[in-house]
Amino acid sequence: MFTGIITAIGTIEIAEKREDLRVKVSCPWDPATIDIGASICCSGVCLTVVERGGSPGDAWFAVDVSDETIRCTAKDQWVAGRTLNLEPALKLGDELGGHLVTGHVDAVGEVAATEDVGGSTRLDIRAPAEVAPYLAAKGSVTVQGVSLTVNEVEDHDNGDCTFSLNIIPHTGEVTTLGALTPGDTVNLEIDVLARYLKRMQDLQRV
Repeated sequence: MFTGIITAIGTIEIAEKREDLRVKVSCPWDPATIDIGASICCSGVCLTVVERGGSPGDAWFAVDVSDETIRCTAKDQWVAGRTLNLEPALKLGDELGGHLVTGHVDAVGEVAATEDVGGSTRLDIRAPAEVAPYLAAKGSVTVQGVSLTVNEVEDHDNGDCTFSLNIIPHTGEVTTLGALTPGDTVNLEIDVLARYLKRMQDLQRV
């Protein structure tokens, strides 16, 4: 489990095709704190560390990314040079600063518009029909691994929706969200509580 509070931005140094895609990510952590077999959320995707190295402040770790993960995540995310939002797994007793995040991508959204609003950035994201029912104003959503609060939701006739977010300058600086532009694709994870409430609602209708 994760919280959606990003602790570092990493950069993909190498993406090498083996049976799966072996991805080496540089990061400003101490390699001694990265355990083999540990889970790290990489822009919203929970992945397992299979190698590590480097020095304190200039570390790297490697993960294997399956074809299924590539298919279900944002376009061109697993290529050399791409930056990733990083969060290590939550430990019992850690502060829950965001909301409970599983690191499982529910859908890929597309940035529809960005706008400067009083120093912050309004981010409008188009979400597909399969996750639209789970998005609500003042609810939580995870975008590229970042825990955010939904400001507004606009439903569309085809079942899709567009939801808006407010990205404060700090969040834009310490995550990759500040670099997003219209047309970019993003990993979306709905709030786990919304998932269960929707399921309960569906069962009551049967």
